Amino acid sequence: MKRTLLPLFFFLVIYAAGAQEHDSGYNPEVIRGEVWVDFEPMYGNRPDIEYPLSRETAGKRALQEAALYFSGMIYGWSFHYDIGEKARGIAEEFDVFEPLGEIRWGDPRLGMIEAEDRDMKLRVWADYQLSEVQQKRMQTWRTGTIRNAQAIGYCPLTGPSPDSGWLEIRNAVLKDAARTAVRAMLRGSERNRPKAAAGFISLASFPRFFVDSGQWAVAARFHVQINEVTPFAAY
Repeated sequence: MKRTLLPLFFFLVIYAAGAQEHDSGYNPEVIRGEVWVDFEPMYGNRPDIEYPLSRETAGKRALQEAALYFSGMIYGWSFHYDIGEKARGIAEEFDVFEPLGEIRWGDPRLGMIEAEDRDMKLRVWADYQLSEVQQKRMQTWRTGTIRNAQAIGYCPLTGPSPDSGWLEIRNAVLKDAARTAVRAMLRGSERNRPKAAAGFISLASFPRFFVDSGQWAVAARFHVQINEVTPFAAY
């Protein structure tokens, strides 16, 4: 498959007057997604430490963010979810959320194929060329006991902590969306509310971030495999 990769040092000259549309659907050899990076990022009343971003910094962040989502699509995360119940004084916890693999910025198969300025943001289409092993991993997310789910996750504008960076915020909102997706799936499949559940979850596509009612929000689609459900009767 022929494609044109756009190195970071070159992306300053590739802003299109009218960006072409790209298919982000299923392809056995390459996955693709769209990322938006704000040139003037604010976290509540706190500006980013590099505010305003240069185009080079914005381009680097776009690829770093794309790498996070490609990692989530190919490898996914393992999770352990203590569902909690207020009546019994049991707290809800989704703290065990471990990545099963990582694509790093600078990976030679990670590329920027188009970028443009729009509404004080950098819009980037990125893609990733899958190895044969990664193609097989992608296929496992579409077979067997894997189920599809979608959810919206939230996080304070300042992030999970007062000094959170942009990537920490992205991870926190995604984690909350994953929790919401698993919770909704359990409600639909379990007659009695379980105490806990464990399994694996991956992104089905790039998520969409936005601000809603004074919070960061993300709409995300997932593939979910629940391997273990623990009923309250076991305790």
